[in-house]
Amino acid sequence: MAIPEFYGAGVYAIYYRGDFSPYLPLKDTDHPIYVGKADPDRQGAKDAVTQGTKLSARLNEHARSIRKATTTLKIEDFECRFLIVQSGYQKSAEDYLINFFKPIWNSETKICFGLGKHGDSSDTRVNKRSPWDTMHPGREWADRTFENQKSIELINDQIAGHLSIHTPYTDVHQIFERIMADMRQINRERFFTPAKGGALFEQVATEIMPPSE
Repeated sequence: MAIPEFYGAGVYAIYYRGDFSPYLPLKDTDHPIYVGKADPDRQGAKDAVTQGTKLSARLNEHARSIRKATTTLKIEDFECRFLIVQSGYQKSAEDYLINFFKPIWNSETKICFGLGKHGDSSDTRVNKRSPWDTMHPGREWADRTFENQKSIELINDQIAGHLSIHTPYTDVHQIFERIMADMRQINRERFFTPAKGGALFEQVATEIMPPSE
């Protein structure tokens, strides 16, 4: 996963292609292990240049963390996809993708979170090691912390249970079908109102525009 510097802010997804045992259900799928966003340098930035290089910087930050976890991960086993978006859209896009995929490295799933953490000093405050750093030792500041938030055994059990319930999407066709289903506000025959519950289109159309006498 080599990321050149480029302009733009937006959303991104990271995919795992390697043989680390807990992540094997994700191998050769279109299901990300992590989803994130990068906010622009200026909130009202109107184009990629004025947004700055935040997206490429964020991806390279993750790559540096992965490269340090030499006992469990290899950077060549990762791929990423990203999308530069208009300023302000990155948060809603990230929220949708996290809810859609429920990636195991995102904090929202409460499983193997911590990839996005920055250096914490064990000398200045009590700080337990994140589940990500427990699974993937190598970041110096995390290795100076001696207490884990979770045991490796618990993290592995949670990953296996999560991926058995939220089966990874194996190809983009599954993803597209699910997204289209999510986007539909009503079906072709019926929609629902608070007052009357389910109603046929023909019935509602007649009530709104009764036939002229």
